Amino acid sequence: MMFEILDRVKDIMVYDADREFYAKVFPGSVSRKDLMRVRKMRVSDLPGVMEIENANYEFPWSEGVFKDCLNAGYSCWVCEESDKILAFGIVSIAVGEAHILNLNVDATEQNQGIGRKMMRNMIDYARTKKVETVFLEVRPSNFSAIALYNSMGFNEIGIRKGYYPAENGREDALMLALELV
Repeated sequence: MMFEILDRVKDIMVYDADREFYAKVFPGSVSRKDLMRVRKMRVSDLPGVMEIENANYEFPWSEGVFKDCLNAGYSCWVCEESDKILAFGIVSIAVGEAHILNLNVDATEQNQGIGRKMMRNMIDYARTKKVETVFLEVRPSNFSAIALYNSMGFNEIGIRKGYYPAENGREDALMLALELV
């Protein structure tokens, strides 16, 4: 019973207060990325999430889609620093599989390891749910995301034709998978 309660608390918030303490007492001993907090997304986070989504994508998800993900019980996360949302990720978990539906990092914060931090969080969470395989789709034109996923062990398993809306019609998606077992 006690372990179940602790697991629920961990599900609500993933944060290490000691890092903040050491950063204040011993400046330079903890990296900025280590001080960023990853926690479960709340409805009140949606304005910050939408700001990132709308700035980064020509065809962004609507706020309603994010609300649906929260209501459906998907695992929705934000990475924040000083109460500013820097990134978010959404993963659906069912029957031994996880599907990363969205991972997005503020354009001014990209290429600083935040996307990797979010991916690690979602993969680690999937492991706690006994997931065997993690799947995702990515635009072939998104070279930095593909490099991140490849560096984390994802492999291409196929192509979804016409998956993404694009300026001149549709763009294919690369299907990637990561085996956890």
